[in-house]
Amino acid sequence: MEIHELVIEMKLLERRLTLYEEKYGVLSEDFYNALFAGSLARYDEYDETRTDFSRWKGIYETWLRRKQAYTEQMKQRELAETLRFQPTY
Repeated sequence: MEIHELVIEMKLLERRLTLYEEKYGVLSEDFYNALFAGSLARYDEYDETRTDFSRWKGIYETWLRRKQAYTEQMKQRELAETLRFQPTY
């Protein structure tokens, strides 16, 4: 995936993450850490939160993978070579 594609996809994912962050009042990173620490097990009994948490986790993990790919590609390039001078849309 090209850098500009990673940026577009990350921004789309961030919009989706924002919906969950606003709904539950915490940032995705804090949610993700609490989920893996086992701090959110009491919410498993509620269908809505179980579904939301599963989706939120998946979106955040996808965002993390895209961020990692972006970071790795940026380390290999000069920023001036990466900048796009014409809008893609």
